[in-house]
Amino acid sequence: MAFKDLFKFSKGKTTFIFVGGKGGVGKTTISAATALWMAKSGKRTLVISTDPAHSLSDSFEKKISHVPTFVRENLYAVEIDPEIAMEEYQEKLKEQTEANPGMELLQEQMDMASMSPGIDEAAAFDQFLKYMTTDEYDVVIFDTAPTGHTLRLLSFPEMMDSWVGKLIKFRRQIGAFAKAFKNILPFMGDEEEEDRTLKDLEATKKKISEARAVMSDPERTSFKMIVIPEEMSIYESERAMKALEKYDIHTDAVIVNQILPEESDCEFCKARRRLQQERLEMIREKFSDKILAQVPLLKKEAKGMKTLEKIAEILYGKPLTEKT
Repeated sequence: MAFKDLFKFSKGKTTFIFVGGKGGVGKTTISAATALWMAKSGKRTLVISTDPAHSLSDSFEKKISHVPTFVRENLYAVEIDPEIAMEEYQEKLKEQTEANPGMELLQEQMDMASMSPGIDEAAAFDQFLKYMTTDEYDVVIFDTAPTGHTLRLLSFPEMMDSWVGKLIKFRRQIGAFAKAFKNILPFMGDEEEEDRTLKDLEATKKKISEARAVMSDPERTSFKMIVIPEEMSIYESERAMKALEKYDIHTDAVIVNQILPEESDCEFCKARRRLQQERLEMIREKFSDKILAQVPLLKKEAKGMKTLEKIAEILYGKPLTEKT
């Protein structure tokens, strides 16, 4: 199977691609190159950086903002701004707390139990929910943070489903209590407002359930693992893939980045090349059920459209619309 044949599209539905791996392996470069290839193939494409240490702007050599920024035809990019995300999240939490008596206490309890979502991951998850439900793009690519943060992000649907489920249960208990005492305690609240709040929570739970279904659907979502031919990267990627399986998220491809060229007069380079070849054999053995691809170490920085186009062609060939 050709590497590009892993991508699957359904008319009217967004395809989601997560690009993950250890820090420093080239996730942003591969994400940007993949997004550019998709856009040149005629797909309306959005690439989102969920890593607070953003570098999409560097890759595209264009300032990327917190909202979809036009890069070129069919291609948009987002770098989630932690400060803006914090403000948006706090405002949303404030509105929910005001609309839900007792939620503040529940929030504090969950904070203490480390169950409440972290702001960076919550913002990324909000973005995922937003673009999943609108189907505005043909493909959304997530340039993720290093492995640990990514695993937390991808556990969000399960965590949030449980969290909102508790809020709904709590809200129903409050509602039942209010109805029982409404005749003698008229200040207990407006029944219509309570029903609207419950409907909002149930709508949120439905969206989260839909997200869980999409993320575990190999026809809609795939995970590409980026590794470099070094033991630490290989072992961390292996552990990450096993963790992803717990959330029914399938890693279908491994991209080995920064491969040294074969021709070299440098003894140090030759030694490193031999070591890399040993690690490549390890990668083939450990990930034999995955589609493998290789990207060579470039002579210059991996940024700018021409360089990204070159990387994309190494991985996927000519964009579909450019083939003769």
